[in-house]
Amino acid sequence: MADSQTNLAWSTLLDLAGPGAKHERLIRALRASVRAGRLPTGAALPPSRTLAADLGWSRWVVTQAYTQLVAEGYLDARAGSATRVRWTPDTPSALPEADPTPPAPMRFDLTPGLPDLRAFPRARWGDALRDQARQVTTADLGFPPPGGHRRLRRVLAEHLRRSRGAMAGADDIVVTTGVTDSVARVFRAIRQEGITRVAVEDPGWVQLHMAAREAGLTVVPVPVDRHGLRVAELDGDPAIRAVLTTPSHQFPTGVSLSAERRAALADWAQRVDGLVLEDDYDSEFRYDHRPLSAIQGMSPSRVVLLCSVSKTLSPALGIGWMAVPSRWRRVLLASGTARSAPPVLDQLAFAQLIENGGYDRHLRSVRQRYRSRRAALLHALRTRLPACRVSGSAAGLHLVAHLGDEVDAADVVAAAATRGLRLTGMRTFQVDRQQPAHSLVLGYGNLPDAAVDEAVTVLAAVLQGL
Repeated sequence: MADSQTNLAWSTLLDLAGPGAKHERLIRALRASVRAGRLPTGAALPPSRTLAADLGWSRWVVTQAYTQLVAEGYLDARAGSATRVRWTPDTPSALPEADPTPPAPMRFDLTPGLPDLRAFPRARWGDALRDQARQVTTADLGFPPPGGHRRLRRVLAEHLRRSRGAMAGADDIVVTTGVTDSVARVFRAIRQEGITRVAVEDPGWVQLHMAAREAGLTVVPVPVDRHGLRVAELDGDPAIRAVLTTPSHQFPTGVSLSAERRAALADWAQRVDGLVLEDDYDSEFRYDHRPLSAIQGMSPSRVVLLCSVSKTLSPALGIGWMAVPSRWRRVLLASGTARSAPPVLDQLAFAQLIENGGYDRHLRSVRQRYRSRRAALLHALRTRLPACRVSGSAAGLHLVAHLGDEVDAADVVAAAATRGLRLTGMRTFQVDRQQPAHSLVLGYGNLPDAAVDEAVTVLAAVLQGL
C-alpha cells in the first residue's frame, strides 16, 4: 500500500488505563484499536520515537509494544516503509481475541534476549558503587562528558584489545546506553554524511532495523546462510555503503561469519568507502572453541565495534560502548548524537569491576553455567523431540529448533502460550514475513536449570497436540 498521509494513524485515541507495565498497556491499547477498526488495515503507525514523545514515555516502551504486535501478526514492519497494520477480521493472529477468562500464567520463558538475571553479581556491583561514591571527585559529579568518562574509555579500550583483538585507544571509545542506542547514533551520523541505504541481516534483530528507518535510512535485507551474511550480495546495490552484521554469533540463526567472508566484508568496506557496524553479539559465550576475534581488528578505520553489558551483566544497567573510527567519532560528537551516557558513578563502578578482575571472574562463572544449561536443553530436546533438528547452539544464550516443514511456528507459539510456555518463532525476526516460518528461537539464558526438562516436555505436548 503506497505511503499516504491520510493513512498515518497518529491521532488515534488510545486507552492506556488499566494494570500492568507501560509497554503492556500500550500493547493492549494498540491491539484493541486494531480490532475495533480505529486503526484500519494498512494504516501507518508513527515512528517509535515520535509516539514515545507524544506519550511522554521512553522509546523502549514503544519499540517493545511494536515488536510484540509484529510477532502477534497485528503489525507489519517492512524494510524502507513505516510500521503498518496488517490485521483484518479474517486474519489469524498469534493471540486469540480477548475473552473473559484470564490468560494462562507464564511458567516458562524460552524467548531469547536475557541473561541469567539471578547470576547478577549484586555484591561486587554494590561494592564497586560504594567505592566510587566515596572516591569520586567533585568535578565528576557534574554532567557526564560527551563520549563517556575518560577512565572507563581507557579501561574498555584495553579490554577490547585483550579479549577481542580490537585496535582501539581511549579516544576511539564512545560510551552509550546500549547497542540499540549505539546503532541509532551511528545511523543518524551516517545519514547526515549522505549515506541513505544500509544493508541488514535477514533474519535479524528487528529493533535495530527500526532504528535505521527512524534515522531516515532505507533498509536493504541481505540473506544469511550457514556461513553467515552473504557478503557478495552487497555488490548488487552500489548505493549501499553501510552494513549492520553480527559476525561472532549471528542473531537469530546462531551461525558465525566465515573467515573468507570476514575478509571479503573488510575488502568491500574499503572499496566502496563504506562502514561496517559490527554488533559483537554473544561473543563472550562460545562453547566449541575460543571466541573469534573482532572484524574491527582487521579494518579499524572501516568498522564500528558495538558492545554492551545487556547479555553479560544485565540490560537494567544501560551500559554500552563502541569503538569508532576517528573520522566517524568526530562526526558523532559534532552532531550532538553522543551527548547522553550512563550515570558517571555507574561508569566508574563498571571500570573498577574490569580493573580488579571482577568482570572476568563473573564471565567465567556464567559461561560455565550457560554451558551446563545448554547441555541440559540439548539433551531434553533429543529425548523429548527426537525429530527436531537443532542449529546455532555453539555459542550464545539461544539456539534454533527446526520443527519441520509441515509445522507453522506461529501455531506452536500460540498454543504454547495457553499452556504457560512463552516462545518466539523465527518469523518475528524476518524482514519478509509473508511466508510461514518452521523454526523456534529458544532462549535459555534466564531459564532456571530445574525448569529445562519440564519446559521441553510442555513443548513436546504442544507439538503432539497440533
